[in-house]
Amino acid sequence: MVPVSEQTDEQAGAPTNSRVGGVKMAFLGTGNMGEAVLAGALSAGVAPQDVVATSRRPERGAHLTERFGVRATTDNVAAVAGAHVVVIGVKPKDVGAMLDRVADALEPGAVVVSVAAGLPLSFFEQRLPAGTPVVRAMPNTPALVGAGVTALVGGSAAREDDVALVEQVLAGSGHVFRVTEKDIDAFGALAGSGPAYVFYVVDAMAEAGVLLGLTRDVARRLAVETVLGSAKLLDETGEHPVLLREKVSSPGGTTVAALRKLDDGGVRAAFLDALEAARDRSRELAAEHA
Repeated sequence: MVPVSEQTDEQAGAPTNSRVGGVKMAFLGTGNMGEAVLAGALSAGVAPQDVVATSRRPERGAHLTERFGVRATTDNVAAVAGAHVVVIGVKPKDVGAMLDRVADALEPGAVVVSVAAGLPLSFFEQRLPAGTPVVRAMPNTPALVGAGVTALVGGSAAREDDVALVEQVLAGSGHVFRVTEKDIDAFGALAGSGPAYVFYVVDAMAEAGVLLGLTRDVARRLAVETVLGSAKLLDETGEHPVLLREKVSSPGGTTVAALRKLDDGGVRAAFLDALEAARDRSRELAAEHA
């Protein structure tokens, strides 16, 4: 693995992102999520000239070059040559065939990072040269705007400095949490799929606003700003959501009446069922690729 800077941040007089300077990366299958991780890597300090991104369509590669200044190609084998970190972002059904093609071209000690949903570490370790460090990452879509949440778990051959390097790179996309692989399905159900739940709620709030007579644009903006402000209040105060909810809920008031309707509709129970369904489906996908 490429050594990162041995200087501390204080010694170097530079931010943490200086530690990933000189790291060469290859992104294989740079779709929306791969692009989000790529953008985060550049924010973390990886230089554009040290990045190669692949895609099936040349026009997609042209977009990546124009937007980020990285090199682009349709050749996955050529892309991994010299790369210290290789990010696998193709669809899960295509990962096996890709690994078969690029395994022998990997640099010794290159860290392979999977952002493919549902594929366990063992899937990669069985198909790559023995001792290849593999790190499984699960980012969510807010990584596209640098506000993502990513789970990280290292494989059996991944050393602490391998995982730490990937952690530093992914930190450019938002918050990174190290988890165990047995918890990654639960993480995915909550944080991976979580943005969809929020979008669902925002859409429902906006539609209700339209029903009450607001214009669609105003209703949408109010719903979005309310979610943003509420999340910021939760984050910055550190208070339990129940306590903050109670501060909005005057006895006998409008908010209490609204919350009662949500309880009558089984919204809380529906969220529990939804997360269990997402977790179970993740396990099914993993079993299909075992």
